[in-house]
Amino acid sequence: MKEFFNDIKNDRVFIGGFSLAFVLILLSTIYVLLSYTKIPPYIPLFNQLPWGYDRLGTRLMIFLPIALAFTTAIGNIIFSSIIYRKTQIVSRMLAATGLIVAFLSFLFIVRTIQLVI
Repeated sequence: MKEFFNDIKNDRVFIGGFSLAFVLILLSTIYVLLSYTKIPPYIPLFNQLPWGYDRLGTRLMIFLPIALAFTTAIGNIIFSSIIYRKTQIVSRMLAATGLIVAFLSFLFIVRTIQLVI
C-alpha cells in the first residue's frame, strides 16, 4: 500500500490535475460566497430551456455546478486510484477530465454571476 501512494505522489499529471481542480472548485465557492448577497432571488441557470420560468433557478442553485464539479472530481480520484496500476494513461485522463469539469464550472459560475450583478 505504501508503494501505491509513492507511485501516485510521483505522478505529476495525476497530482497536478486533481489539485488544480480542487483549487478551481475552492475559488468558485469563494466567489459565490462573496457575491451571494448581491445575487437576485432568481438567476438564469438553465439557458438551454425556452424562455420563461423554466430557465430560472433560485439563488441557492448557484451551488449546483460546484457540487457537480466536486462530485466528479472525487469520483474520478477514487476510480483513477483503483485503476492506476493497470492503466496509468486512463488515470491521467480522468485527472484531466476532473480539471476540465472544474474549469468549465468555474467559468460558468463567473459568467452567470457577472450577468446578473
